[in-house]
Amino acid sequence: MIPPSSTPPACSACRDGQALDFEFTMAFQPIVDLRHGGRVFAYEALVRGADGASAASVLGRVNDTNRYAFDQACRVRAVELAARLGMECRLSINFLPNAVYQPEACIRATLAAARRCGFPIERIIFEVVEHENPHDREHLNRILRAYRRQGFCTAIDDFGAGYAGLGLLADFQPDLLKVDMALVRGIGADPVRQAIVRSVVSLGDALGIAVIAEGVETEDELQPLRAMGVHLFQGYLFARPAVEALPPVQWPPGTGPAAQAVDAAP
Repeated sequence: MIPPSSTPPACSACRDGQALDFEFTMAFQPIVDLRHGGRVFAYEALVRGADGASAASVLGRVNDTNRYAFDQACRVRAVELAARLGMECRLSINFLPNAVYQPEACIRATLAAARRCGFPIERIIFEVVEHENPHDREHLNRILRAYRRQGFCTAIDDFGAGYAGLGLLADFQPDLLKVDMALVRGIGADPVRQAIVRSVVSLGDALGIAVIAEGVETEDELQPLRAMGVHLFQGYLFARPAVEALPPVQWPPGTGPAAQAVDAAP
């Protein structure tokens, strides 16, 4: 892997507009906020093949040679599609820290796409997967701090499943923590998982970080999480990802805009 300080490959790729030799698109999955009934908080952009094939089929073609171009293209594609689909909430984009060389330079394409499409940058969230295991932890911290200075929100994805964990959180406090789905799965019947997630929620409260439970598939998982104080959720219980579309949300009973309308009725 090329160290973050090695500027020529990144600068050349940015200047020359290096092209990928494969195509891809994005699917979108909602992150919902169940406070006050319910609303869509954000949509996460998830890479898919041009024919709708899985993320794995696309990511399997990413290597040291094209990683920078792929990361840049994903950001731009996500912003363009979000604008085209009329997304009015936040847009969450995953990024590869090992594909970012100079944060201020590598963010230019994203900023240009947002300006061109009229998508407000304050509605963009950048997620980093903590088990990405970046080459240089301080380099990742510089990226996250640079994004915050630009006005972007930041999130640590799959929290509790990777290399960095609390060490990363001690260095940088993001706006959002996404609890890994392995901790969510079957939580309703698992006191150990309940204790761990309850501690994460308490940590988030102490640091002013909102917690998202991802991979929520059943009411039995949803209810204990809500009881712990989690109000942001993502998973099949609400909607599956939709390719180049914003899928409708399946609101659990007693939540969602329809429930709010009933509550407001005289």
